[in-house]
Amino acid sequence: MKETINFLLAGVGGQGTILASDVLVNVGLAAGYEAKQAEVHGMSQRGGSVTSAVRWGRKVHSPLVGAGEVDVLLAFEKLEALRNLVQVRPEAAVVINNQVIEPLTVISGDQVYPSDEVLKQAFARVTSHVEYVDGEAIAASLGNHRAANVVLLGALSALMERDGLSGPGLGAETWLAVISERVPQKYVELNRRAFQAGREAVGRN
Repeated sequence: MKETINFLLAGVGGQGTILASDVLVNVGLAAGYEAKQAEVHGMSQRGGSVTSAVRWGRKVHSPLVGAGEVDVLLAFEKLEALRNLVQVRPEAAVVINNQVIEPLTVISGDQVYPSDEVLKQAFARVTSHVEYVDGEAIAASLGNHRAANVVLLGALSALMERDGLSGPGLGAETWLAVISERVPQKYVELNRRAFQAGREAVGRN
């Protein structure tokens, strides 16, 4: 694993972005790294943008991540991915959830939601390590669309392994142990299946 890995999670209020961020911090700690988190909730209570920065490393002095320094972007919504493209470094690892949540400016007709082609071309200019995952559809097929955030974490774990960003202690069971501690007991098995389904989704598209 790199000396330090900078993560940015970006989504919309209600998508489970903060829970996913908490899981990510604790996976790093469970694997023996220092880990720090800096959240910006935005207008999360009204469906606004929510971002959270997480850093793992042998030594982490600050949770803050500068523009162009993000090694891993996990985007829970496509427009939020585009909003945060400026934050990623060249050839960063990126997971984008194939979900559209139109902001008020689009609903009112003042702006147009960007097409998939615009999204893909924008990211292709920066990195070739992008995975598009149907988080909600996969979670719904397992019985609960609210597990989409765990589907995305599964995809993230697989992408990190494939791209050489994982290290000792960062196998799937570490992720699953942390997730199991942070969801209600009756949903543990659902989330285990959601995580595995997310891992299997990497490389499909």
